[in-house]
Amino acid sequence: MTTFKEFWPFYLQEHSNPLNRRLHFVGTFFVHVVLLYALITQQWMMLWLLPVIGYGFAWVGHFIIEKNRPATFKHPLWSLRGDFKMFYAMCAGKLWK
Repeated sequence: MTTFKEFWPFYLQEHSNPLNRRLHFVGTFFVHVVLLYALITQQWMMLWLLPVIGYGFAWVGHFIIEKNRPATFKHPLWSLRGDFKMFYAMCAGKLWK
């Protein structure tokens, strides 16, 4: 894979279980909440929670639900982009299965 466009179908395949997608959604939602809170309150120490929250929910989904290895290990930036793309698609009512 040389482009995100090529990566996206692979990303969706790795997140085919609806429960895994929901766990990613919850993690990404809380990433938004914590980021917004840190920006509003200027409590910058809260920012260290972002990867813990985001990866925590996602990795439970992969290791326990999907029983696969997160794409983050091989494609960290595309996976991060994929997480947000999937989150916003789910907010728009798509990809819920």
